[in-house]
Amino acid sequence: MKTSEIKIHVPANGNELLENYIKELDNNVEVYTLWRVLNVNAIDRLQMTDHGPVHFQIVANIALRLARILKKNKIKTSVEKDYGLSHKHAELIIFLASIYHDLGMSISREGHEGYSLILTNNILRESLSFLPIDERTIVISEVLHAIISHRKGGVPYTLEAGIVRVADALDMSEGRSRIPYKAGHIDIHSVSAAAINRIVIDKGEIKPIRITIEMNNSAGIFQTDDLLKGKIKGSGLEKYIEVKAYVVGAKEKSLVKELEIQDL
Repeated sequence: MKTSEIKIHVPANGNELLENYIKELDNNVEVYTLWRVLNVNAIDRLQMTDHGPVHFQIVANIALRLARILKKNKIKTSVEKDYGLSHKHAELIIFLASIYHDLGMSISREGHEGYSLILTNNILRESLSFLPIDERTIVISEVLHAIISHRKGGVPYTLEAGIVRVADALDMSEGRSRIPYKAGHIDIHSVSAAAINRIVIDKGEIKPIRITIEMNNSAGIFQTDDLLKGKIKGSGLEKYIEVKAYVVGAKEKSLVKELEIQDL
C-alpha cells in the first residue's frame, strides 16, 4: 500500500499544534512504513483485525470527539491542570497516543505496548521539534503514559490517557471484524463485532457524554460488556460517560443494555 493511500485525517478545529504535526506526519515515510509492517504482522501473520492507519484514524477521531465534548462541559485535561499547558496540547497528546499506541506490533504482538514506547519516543523526539524543549518533554511523557495505559490492566493517571483507552475500545463496529471473519476465523470477538452496526457519540443528558451502540444482533453485548466496560473501568471517565446499547430490528429499536458504569 502506498503512503498516499493511507493519510490520517482528523478535524484540527483551529488547533495549530495538530495541524503542524499532521503536516509532518504526511511526509514521514518511517511512520507509514512501520504501520505497514505492523499490519503485515497483525493481518497476514496472525489473522487479526486491522491494527494500522484505518484503526488509528478511527481511534484518533473518536478520542478527539470525546475530548472536545468534555471541553464544552468545562472539564479540564490533566496537562492543563498539572502543567498549565493548553487544551491544544492535550489534543496533540491524545492524537499522538491514538496513532502510535499499537506501533510495537511491528515487533511483536506479545508485549507490544512496551515496544510501542521505545519506537514512539524515538519518533517524537524528532517530529515534535516545533515545540519548545520543556513542552516537548511533557508531551512525549504524557503520550507514552497514554500508550502504556491502553493495555489490558493498564491504569491511566491522566484524563488524556483515559480518553485514548476508551476510544480504542470504541473501534468495534462490524467493519472491525471484516478481515478475520472473511478469512473464516470466527470466534466471539469477530461475531460480536459483526453484530454492531455503528457507534454514536453525543453530548449526554445525565452525563457529559452519551455513547449509543446500535446492534443488529444481541451478540454485540459481548463487545459492550467484556471489552468496552473493561476499558471504561478505571479510565477516569466513568463519571462522564453513559452507554446504551440497542438491537435495531425491522419493527422497533429495543434497549437491551444500559451499562452500569457509575459505580465502577
